[in-house]
Amino acid sequence: MKTILLIASPLFFLAGAALASSSGGVVAKYNHDVRVITLENGRSYTVPRDVALPPLQAGDNVSIQLNDEGDRVTAVLK
Repeated sequence: MKTILLIASPLFFLAGAALASSSGGVVAKYNHDVRVITLENGRSYTVPRDVALPPLQAGDNVSIQLNDEGDRVTAVLK
């Protein structure tokens, strides 16, 4: 029984990680004062103060990682 639990337990962690979502695209504009990234596809993302941001400017290609519910930015990668 312990063997089954040891084999199955990593699967639960991987399933949780798979629920997180991401979005990507080219930055159309970035408002540094309110930390809002607007992509060329029209989607905007407000980045919380506790999330580190790389230096951004229009034309940069970014990947935006979201939480499981897809309503909070957890990381911005350039």
